[in-house]
Amino acid sequence: MTKPTEHKPEHSAHASMRNLPISWKHGIEISNTLRYRSTAYAKKFLEDVVALRRPVSFTRFTLDVGHKPGMASGRYPQKAAQEFLKLIKSVEANAQVKGLNTASLKITKLITNRAPKAPSAGRKKHDGKQTHLEIEVQEGTVKKAAEKKIKPAPKITPSGETQ
Repeated sequence: MTKPTEHKPEHSAHASMRNLPISWKHGIEISNTLRYRSTAYAKKFLEDVVALRRPVSFTRFTLDVGHKPGMASGRYPQKAAQEFLKLIKSVEANAQVKGLNTASLKITKLITNRAPKAPSAGRKKHDGKQTHLEIEVQEGTVKKAAEKKIKPAPKITPSGETQ
């Protein structure tokens, strides 16, 4: 019997991108929004962010971040959203090669890390932003509406028997 925290490598796919020129703070906020969601939801959400239709809620890095309609602080990190979109499409392609059902993929791990700065040489004093992204998806089961219904409790007679 497997523990709930263990993952089965035959039912998961992985992808990563290194040294991306995006803000790691934007990456962390997008990661927190998309973690444990389906890849279909994530793609739709990111496309809306790029098109300025839907903001990303900023919950951790909120200094000088203005409010957006329907939420507290938020922004439209378009450049980071485009990179996340590429990452999700890449992990879906990896899952398809492994033979997984791409319609039922759930994001189980989505990590954003700061990349190390390269040493500067000559006049180049500022190297800019660099971020590492890592994603893992697992094949999830889509529950049907009939399975979600609550079964009625068994009736108990006065003699203590169940019907």
